[in-house]
Amino acid sequence: MATQLADGIWWFELSGVNAYLVEDDVLTLVDAGTPFDAATIEAEIEATGHQVSEIERVLLTHYDFDHVGALAKLDDLDATVYAGRADAAVLTGDEKPRLGNRKGAFQRVAGPFVGTPDLPVEVVADGDTVGSFTAYHTPGHTPGHTTFVSETLSAGFFGDLVFEGSGRLTPSGWAMSHDTDTVAESIRSVDERVPAFSVLGMGHGVPFVRDGDARLADLAADR
Repeated sequence: MATQLADGIWWFELSGVNAYLVEDDVLTLVDAGTPFDAATIEAEIEATGHQVSEIERVLLTHYDFDHVGALAKLDDLDATVYAGRADAAVLTGDEKPRLGNRKGAFQRVAGPFVGTPDLPVEVVADGDTVGSFTAYHTPGHTPGHTTFVSETLSAGFFGDLVFEGSGRLTPSGWAMSHDTDTVAESIRSVDERVPAFSVLGMGHGVPFVRDGDARLADLAADR
């Protein structure tokens, strides 16, 4: 069941991964689960009183099997996808994940299970605005990883830059990150630049509904 985190913000707990629905200037989906989550996402959206066909925007924090998988499976989805340059190129099939790195190798293996969505893809750069959200380039987990923060909605979506476990915020770990040193740098950098916000949504774990900025600051101080 969709969980409301704040006015106009819902959390979808999928197959070990999260997605979010946001009532911004247009209805916005943040990340899209695995290829096996399409039916659940559709049901969760309907539980909020909306339909898949109403979504006009998808904010993609990064390219991974469990964050883009359902995009090609949601038949009624007709939205523009926004993603960081390096990850957008993989999503569209213009580039392949980088070899010589454990992350890229895993993405190559998982790639055949992820269809290429028949949707327009727009590249976002650091500092770009999309609706009420500002995009922050936060590489490390993937080269094009992007965090989206809305001062208006007092909410930030951090994808797999950070994880939640036992009520604590932790950085993306070595096993599934492109470069953990860059993860740490991105955490410090984004903490210095984002406005105050309450809701902190991550790709894995239970989102925080208050003091998101303070939790991020505590994590950044430890990096």
